[in-house]
Amino acid sequence: MKVLKLLILGGSGEAADLVRALAGDARYDVTLSLAGRTSEPVALPGKLLTGGFGGAEGLARVLAEERFDLLIDATHPFAVQMKANAAEAGKIAGTKFLAIRRPAWVPREGDRWIMVESLEAAAAAIGQDPARVFLTTGRMELAPFREAPQHLYIVRSVEAPAAEELPPRAELITARGPFNIADERALLETHRIEVIVTKNSGGAGASAKLDAARALSLPVIMVKRPDLPEAPSVTTVADALLWLERHHVSTSSARRGV
Repeated sequence: MKVLKLLILGGSGEAADLVRALAGDARYDVTLSLAGRTSEPVALPGKLLTGGFGGAEGLARVLAEERFDLLIDATHPFAVQMKANAAEAGKIAGTKFLAIRRPAWVPREGDRWIMVESLEAAAAAIGQDPARVFLTTGRMELAPFREAPQHLYIVRSVEAPAAEELPPRAELITARGPFNIADERALLETHRIEVIVTKNSGGAGASAKLDAARALSLPVIMVKRPDLPEAPSVTTVADALLWLERHHVSTSSARRGV
């Protein structure tokens, strides 16, 4: 039986789900790569690489030297540079490549979304008058909100940012999703939130805050998805598994001369 070496670029729920789905499948030798932004990532089966590769050429070198057969980009929807590097590295190394691209959230009846192009625009869209803001943009991207210090921010992040990275008036909640609508509504009500700021990451794990905002008729400042490089892609882990199955079948058939 041909064993295919697979490198998964992680940082999303889909990456974790894919690794779990492949655990124990002897047809694949799976390595998960994480950027290392989280000091205590969720424990997953299989091999783990942490840290960067040194751009597209560095990743291509790893693909070639370690003789990976397949590369799947399952990075966060806003990891634009890593997605571009992955697509380019697959071409350089001649490694079969697939991206998992989670669908973006779309507004529903009753939503009060304010669409913006950037975090800087999101900070500006809160307005000049002091407001109570639920901020869920991630601990690495708080700088624009330090420039709007009049607001009180309830910052939720998987890990705590350094104190100097927080806006002057901030309360921190460390938590890892998925979240449910009852808890999200309770959080919004308890903290008397007036506006939510988030990025359009998509997916079910963090969508409950949008349901709660809709129920409470709260405005949501939504940072749009960035433009991503063209690449062969699927939207679900199930489709990625089918892609892997097809490649294993075709590789096995080629080895048998079918």
